[in-house]
Amino acid sequence: MAASRRAAFDTVGAVTWRLDEFERSLTSVASATLGAYRRDIAAFVAWCERAGITEPSRVDRLVLRRYLAYLTTRRYARRSIARAASSLRRYFAWLRRTGAIADDPARSLSAPKGEARLPRVLHADELHTLLDEPPVSTALDPQPLRARDDAVLELLYGSGVRVAELCSLDCGDVAVAARMITVWGKGGRQRRVPMSPPAAAAVRAWLDAGRPAMAARAARAGADDALFLNQRGGRLTPRDVRRILDRRSAAPTHPHALRHTFATHLLDGGADLRAVQELLGHADLATTQIYTHVSRERLRRVYDQTHPRA
Repeated sequence: MAASRRAAFDTVGAVTWRLDEFERSLTSVASATLGAYRRDIAAFVAWCERAGITEPSRVDRLVLRRYLAYLTTRRYARRSIARAASSLRRYFAWLRRTGAIADDPARSLSAPKGEARLPRVLHADELHTLLDEPPVSTALDPQPLRARDDAVLELLYGSGVRVAELCSLDCGDVAVAARMITVWGKGGRQRRVPMSPPAAAAVRAWLDAGRPAMAARAARAGADDALFLNQRGGRLTPRDVRRILDRRSAAPTHPHALRHTFATHLLDGGADLRAVQELLGHADLATTQIYTHVSRERLRRVYDQTHPRA
């Protein structure tokens, strides 16, 4: 499916629909978001071409509503349909702004909201296993890799960084003595985030004893500046981080769960919501507010389980 959408984006009416120009205009979005826009608009263009609609000026609001209804009949998730509507709004707004169309048919286009899924938060025993009692070392898990894995997991939980942000860290972005890291987040926004004492100690151990053992491979792979390296000597990737969690976690755990746990634990401890927003690098406070729901759910469970008259 993804390959066919990419092909549509590359080949179907590219000049008429100005697809390449639209993609180049998205200079302030993360690579994952850019990929989502690309796939969504490619799928829409392919659907229009099959229906005999060969240029954006022939698209009206009814066409857009029919397309969203088509996605519903194909049993796309509500979150996916909501994202497609968002992509179409941005695309047609850009076409209107650049003079390609006279009116914007996607203005105020709505779609079912995605499911309100609360993020998963790790239990205390899961964190203990992950951070304090990792599995016994083996020949396939030598000490340099253990030191790296410790630092990766401590940073994900202790600083709440996104996995892509962690993988893009360079050695110069880390001030171990000051317990601070400089992170480049979504949209190229920079922020300074503190490290917890265990995270700082783990990063120091990795820099002192782990990374030097892999430095020769890093030089060959052109990753001299990368803070975290994989076994081939290249920069650590999000897939590599997922493999670390697969090895170290007692239950299936996504790297983002550590970020969720970081935010929820801060709020549980009385942190201000705007401070948590800054630490997470959220542009909109509304994005951070989901963690207040998680925190309240946890407090409610504690109340129900412990209050004698609950």
